[in-house]
Amino acid sequence: MLCLCARHLFALMPARHSPELVVAQAPAKNLSPRRAAAGALSGSLIVKRFSLCNGRSHHQFLPLKQRGRLQAAVLPVTPPLLDDEEKRKQMSEDYGFNQIGEQLPDNITLKDVMDTLPKEVFEIDDVKAWASVLISVTSYAFGLFLISKAPWYLLPVAWAWAGTAVTGFFVIGHDCAHKSFSRNKLVEDIVGTLAFLPLIYPYEPWRFKHDRHHAKTNMLVEDTAWQPVWQNEIESSSFLRKAIIFGYGPIRPWMSIAHWLMWHFDLKKFRPNELPRVKISLACVFAFMAIGWPLIILQSGIAGWFKFWFMPWMVYHFWMSTFTMVHHTAPHIPFKSSKEWNAAQAQLNGTVHCSYPRWIEILCHDINVHVPHHISPRIPSYNLRAAHDSIKQNWGKYINEASWNWRLMKTILTTCHVYDKERYYVSFDELVPEESQPIRFLKKFMPDYA
Repeated sequence: MLCLCARHLFALMPARHSPELVVAQAPAKNLSPRRAAAGALSGSLIVKRFSLCNGRSHHQFLPLKQRGRLQAAVLPVTPPLLDDEEKRKQMSEDYGFNQIGEQLPDNITLKDVMDTLPKEVFEIDDVKAWASVLISVTSYAFGLFLISKAPWYLLPVAWAWAGTAVTGFFVIGHDCAHKSFSRNKLVEDIVGTLAFLPLIYPYEPWRFKHDRHHAKTNMLVEDTAWQPVWQNEIESSSFLRKAIIFGYGPIRPWMSIAHWLMWHFDLKKFRPNELPRVKISLACVFAFMAIGWPLIILQSGIAGWFKFWFMPWMVYHFWMSTFTMVHHTAPHIPFKSSKEWNAAQAQLNGTVHCSYPRWIEILCHDINVHVPHHISPRIPSYNLRAAHDSIKQNWGKYINEASWNWRLMKTILTTCHVYDKERYYVSFDELVPEESQPIRFLKKFMPDYA
């Protein structure tokens, strides 16, 4: 389900830039299939913008008519250029990154990168694996104890701890799904299913869809984690447009709830050979809800269900959404069609290493050390740091790195919205400014600290 701010673009624009605007009927061959279909249905005119940059011409199509009035087209259209060190430094500062990596050469393959990793990072250690289970169980139990004892004004602190701790359950199941928890497949299936139950997440449906995310990272249409918005989606209806603007704006840190509902409970989304395992996982989740929820309510009432289960679950989804969008969403990271997509570039250049406060990283088993995980999902979570050190030593200049900060989140929430092949992202307030009050609110009131 996943931008360039105008001031950033003008700051990065090369000196030689001569734009020209031309009004024309949209030719379908110049648009993406979905955008061309929308244009054909609406019959709307578009603005075709030409620009000359360093001797190369670029073009972009922008809607001329939005809800019966003209919209200004005054933005440059060249994508971020990653071959200039000074530009990358400026982009890093503007977007809240520590480093924006160089573009990986086209002739480098994912196997080339993987072959540089030491063999020991792929080794499964049963002691370390079960130690991660112990950490998650004890930290979550401690979080529930805090919730039971905390006065009302300290409950948010207790919820934050318990929700972050239960996120560790997800990471354990995540390792099981990637066959990096145990050498025994049955053990992995059992542990993965049990680890997902407190989150009411069906293990097998998630595993099938998550494998596709790794195989198609940042590929248009195909990636099952996040996708940028298509322009015809925000032009389809006023209600849907407003919902999308809220979903990719203020409530984006909880959009994994919508993803959870949409992708994991619909049997039509799975192949026939996957359905038996999918149905078993769904039965386990519904059994947990049918037994676990009534027991919580019986012991502590509806208020207890809200305190002990729902609020930590909301914190878990905050981390689920935040980790996912930070890992793969930035103004300089493109989604590409299957014809243009390059596996090594998508996994190394298209994945962000983001550091968080150490207690979060411990409770979440270093899931934020995400670049090596996309080079090879078979690396256990407890070996991700060693693998990252190796990648940084051999491929460090190509890595995107950040420390979690307000400016990074503000960049994602306010600018990484609608897909554009030339610029990668166009923000809602450029395309539909009259309905983008939530985005303008975030731009005005979110801190800009990096």
